[in-house]
Amino acid sequence: MPETNSLLVWVLVGAVIVAAVLVTAIVLRGRPMPGDNVFRASRWSRGNHLFPTQVAITPDSVVHYTPEWFGRREQSIHLAHVSSVEVDTNLFFSNVVIETSGGSEPVRCHGHRKRDAVEMKRLINKYQSDYYGPNRQPRQV
Repeated sequence: MPETNSLLVWVLVGAVIVAAVLVTAIVLRGRPMPGDNVFRASRWSRGNHLFPTQVAITPDSVVHYTPEWFGRREQSIHLAHVSSVEVDTNLFFSNVVIETSGGSEPVRCHGHRKRDAVEMKRLINKYQSDYYGPNRQPRQV
């Protein structure tokens, strides 16, 4: 009987260790990207339960980042190639669709908070206005 109890204890300890490693991996893979204007989708939304998608908006580009178990998916679009931004606000979360002028598939982001989705659109419009505006100054690369 003591051998059975000892085996059961070892199995439970092993299961707890495996669960802790999985939870740690999920938390670390889903942490926010560095930057000022990074918008992370809610874990409660469709497709974002384990690894929430993130969108980083800079004065030059829009980066759509989705972590995965092994690696990540990252799509970067220069602001000159963004043709439109569509915000679809639902009851709880908002979806953002960023269309490109290059003919590629649009970037679809599900599960953002409403204020984040509106702010994403505002930032993209602002940075595009700055990019194409009358006071445009060339950027040093």
